[in-house]
Amino acid sequence: MDTAAVLSLLQDVAAQVITPRFRALGSGEVSEKNPGDLVTVADHESEALITAALRDAHPRALVLGEEAMASDPSLIEQFASAEHAFTVDPVDGTKNFVHGSPDHAVMVAEVRGGEVTRGWIWQPQHEASYVAERGAGAWLNGERLTVTTSVTAPYRTARRAWVGRDLPGLGTLELTWACCGVDYPRLIAGDAAALVYSRSMPWDHLPGSLILTEAGGVIGDHEGGPYRPQAPSSGLIAAPDRDTYDAVRAALTA
Repeated sequence: MDTAAVLSLLQDVAAQVITPRFRALGSGEVSEKNPGDLVTVADHESEALITAALRDAHPRALVLGEEAMASDPSLIEQFASAEHAFTVDPVDGTKNFVHGSPDHAVMVAEVRGGEVTRGWIWQPQHEASYVAERGAGAWLNGERLTVTTSVTAPYRTARRAWVGRDLPGLGTLELTWACCGVDYPRLIAGDAAALVYSRSMPWDHLPGSLILTEAGGVIGDHEGGPYRPQAPSSGLIAAPDRDTYDAVRAALTA
């Protein structure tokens, strides 16, 4: 599938099974995978539709969906060695979605030879599409996207236990938007000085990481190494530039 076709797929699926349930979920349409880890009928139906379309177009590619992995943990091991793969996050920010927040997204990324080559984020309630192709730039609703550096925006973390943690010389960590499909675009827009994560599940970070780097930003692990899409990581730092990334990494170990 070409890049525009994948974006259209995400938009169509969201319109079909996600948005009609926004602020209209029935009592039996929300459950827990683990305590506090919500999943809805929209997650399952969205992932099934996207996965089927990607498999039809790319029958030799592995498709790693968040909900499929919850049922079959071996998929993450297959993904680690796959030459060609897609990741699918059918409703990123499920808690936000359940609680009626528009800050949720549908995301897909493509990996070839260990590198993220394409990434898509569709925010249905904000009607915002973020798309990137490796080496070809990042785009917001068809307009070229460039990262904005802010000297006043807060440093943010998705790990609630780290909220309020002091980063010496930088400031205090505040909470992100609890949705990677919103976090990365808000970082690019200058609404965060940097993002600090303690987890690196591929469906969460691959689309935004490519969009960020193609817009001119930087992402790496807490040890100073590059983000490797198919390898586990102890945590990630996303920043608008190398100096900010280095400063945050130093502050985390101070």
